[in-house]
Amino acid sequence: MSTAMNFGVKTFKPRPPEKGSFPLDHFGECKSLKETFMKCLRENRFQSSLCREESKEYLECRMERQLMAKEPLEKLGFKDLINDQAAEEQKKLED
Repeated sequence: MSTAMNFGVKTFKPRPPEKGSFPLDHFGECKSLKETFMKCLRENRFQSSLCREESKEYLECRMERQLMAKEPLEKLGFKDLINDQAAEEQKKLED
């Protein structure tokens, strides 16, 4: 005998994942960047601040391939890396 009682059964409505949850990379599209990031973490005793460039590249790959929602890199904490890159590119153009 079932003890569960369904009073006013409501249909389940799926929701998109919360921020921070995203599809797995089943086809390994960003696997090489993930491995580079993980190697950097291991070499730096898992101090993520020393692997920010690798992290940024991995997240960019995931966003480009729609494995996560596109977010401005500034919102993901990479504003200083973007400004540094822009300055380096500008310097190269001037040379």
